[in-house]
Amino acid sequence: MKHSRFSSVTQDSTGSEIAEAALVMPLMFMMLLGVFWFGQAFSIYGTITHAARQGARAAVAPACTTCATKDPTANAYSAVKNALQAAKLDPNKLQQPSTLPGLCACGSSNTSCTGGSVVLCDNAQSSICVQGVSHSGGGALNQDSIQLSSTSTGGAGVCGISVSFQYPYKFWLPFTSLNKQQIFLRAQAQMRVETQ
Repeated sequence: MKHSRFSSVTQDSTGSEIAEAALVMPLMFMMLLGVFWFGQAFSIYGTITHAARQGARAAVAPACTTCATKDPTANAYSAVKNALQAAKLDPNKLQQPSTLPGLCACGSSNTSCTGGSVVLCDNAQSSICVQGVSHSGGGALNQDSIQLSSTSTGGAGVCGISVSFQYPYKFWLPFTSLNKQQIFLRAQAQMRVETQ
């Protein structure tokens, strides 16, 4: 009787199902967490891209009914800030991009520049980069747009303004190399300058 009970316990497979579940459940939980956090990153990326478009649109508009000033850089920041706040994101976390978009001054035959010929960010704003507008030493506004399309194909070329920034995002995936790793999501938008 003892021998048959021992052999039935060793041949029973119900314990292996529990062991398999104990191995598979944490992996499935981590995959669900990964899907959630990557979804969050994608949502934030969509929001900051929309905010950059709104900022560029406010910067190029010659007359903005919702803008407090006629300063394109201030209008761009205000539009970006409002778009981020509407999505419950903190606009205080905005940073200028670590590498500037390689954009040339208006009238250039190229649309991408390298080295010293890149149009710099306007120094009136430290949270976002507005290229195509600059404030001189006394705060006077200079609107020297950037080249959006090349004149080398025989066309007139299009000039505009670029708004770019980056927003930090931290992944929370325990037991992986991505846990608490901060990445910067970049957004950039360009709009043609309007004249009226």
